[in-house]
Amino acid sequence: MKTLFDVSGKVAVVTGGSSGIGAMMAQGLIENGAKVYITARKEERLMAKAAELSELGECIAIPADLSNVEGIEALVAAVSEREEKIDILINNAGANWSAPIEDFPEQGWDKVMDINIKSIFFATQKFLPLLKAAGNADDPARVINIASINGIRNSGMPTYAYTASKSGVINLTEHLATDLASYNINVNAIAPGFFPSNMTKQIVENDGMTKMAISQIPRGRMGAPEDIAGTALYLCSRASSWMIGQALVLDGGMISRP
Repeated sequence: MKTLFDVSGKVAVVTGGSSGIGAMMAQGLIENGAKVYITARKEERLMAKAAELSELGECIAIPADLSNVEGIEALVAAVSEREEKIDILINNAGANWSAPIEDFPEQGWDKVMDINIKSIFFATQKFLPLLKAAGNADDPARVINIASINGIRNSGMPTYAYTASKSGVINLTEHLATDLASYNINVNAIAPGFFPSNMTKQIVENDGMTKMAISQIPRGRMGAPEDIAGTALYLCSRASSWMIGQALVLDGGMISRP
C-alpha cells in the first residue's frame, strides 16, 4: 500500500508542458521520480521551463506544433530516438478563442479544434507503439486527456469551439478507454475548473474578476499546483490501475453548486 502512488522510474510525455497546469503536472511527476518530456510550440518558453524543472529531476524539452499530424509525428520520432517505451502520455496542449456567435470566425474554430481534440486523438494514435511496450496487466500505461468543466456545462462565455472541443475530449476519452484497455493502456481525463494559467490570465490579473470567479467555488479558492499534480499522480500510478474512461472533475465544487 505504501507504493500505491509511486511513479519513480516511469517515462512521461506532457504536451503543453511549458506553462499552466501542464507545467504543474510535469513538476509533480518529476518531483516524484519520473523522467518527463515536455513539449510546446513556443520554444523559448519551453526551454526556460525545462531548465527550471531540470533542477528538480529529469526534464527534457522537445518543441513541437501539435496542431497537425506532421508535428505530432515529429514529436513521436524525437521521443522514439530516446525511449523504447513511454509509461504516461498527458494530452494537455490546448487553445481557446472567444467571439460573439455572430462574429465567431472559422479560423478560430479550426485552431481550437485542431489543438484541443484532433491533437489528442493523433498523439494517442502515434504514441501507441511506445505505450503498448510499457503497459502490463498489473501496471498499465496511462493516457490522461485534459478536458474542462466547460465541456460539461455552459461557461457563460462565447467560447463555442472550446466548449465543443472539451465536451468531445470527455466522450473521446471514454471511447479510447474501452478500445485500448486490452492493450494494457488506461485512458482517463481530468476536467479542471479555475486554475491560474495563460487561458485564465485575464481573470487572474483582475482582482474583481478573480473575486467573482472564486465566489462561485464552494471551496473558496482557485486550484493550486498540488491539486492538479496530485490528481495526475493518482491517474498515473498503481492506485488507479482499474480505472478507465473517467473524467475526474477538479473544480472545488464549482459545477455542483445548486
